[in-house]
Amino acid sequence: MTVAFFSGKGRRIGVALGAVSAGLLVLSACDKPTPLATVTVGDSSVSSEAVCYDDGKGITNSEAQKCLNKEAEKTVEVSMTDMVHFGVDPEIADNGWTLFLEGQRGEPEPSKKTYRSINGSAFFSSQSQSGEPAPKETQISIVENKGAKVIGIWSFKLKKTD
Repeated sequence: MTVAFFSGKGRRIGVALGAVSAGLLVLSACDKPTPLATVTVGDSSVSSEAVCYDDGKGITNSEAQKCLNKEAEKTVEVSMTDMVHFGVDPEIADNGWTLFLEGQRGEPEPSKKTYRSINGSAFFSSQSQSGEPAPKETQISIVENKGAKVIGIWSFKLKKTD
């Protein structure tokens, strides 16, 4: 003779509670991905999640400087005549974003557009008046701003091909 330890209703409640617990466990293990930024040159396109991002809360100035100094993991080859296209998620554009070259602000005002294009020669012009040759590669960072706060930083390396 078999004895039922739980009634049909008790088993259903137990299964439902188990499923909810398992679902919460799976969700707690997932990190929300950061918004993406993309650099496209010709038919080459590279996308990246943020180097530094604090879920929209803001990054301290010292942490932002460390992030700007980190070497970019993604590289795109660029000719002096190529157009370099920058694309950001609408979430980044809503706050505004600025391009930084080698850790230094490259433009005065943030953009609120999701897409911009800049000629490749702008990234490789000689930076000194002493006649030093133009660099062969440069790091470009997309910095999301919300007022005076830095929200996120995405970095890419541009490598000159000619």
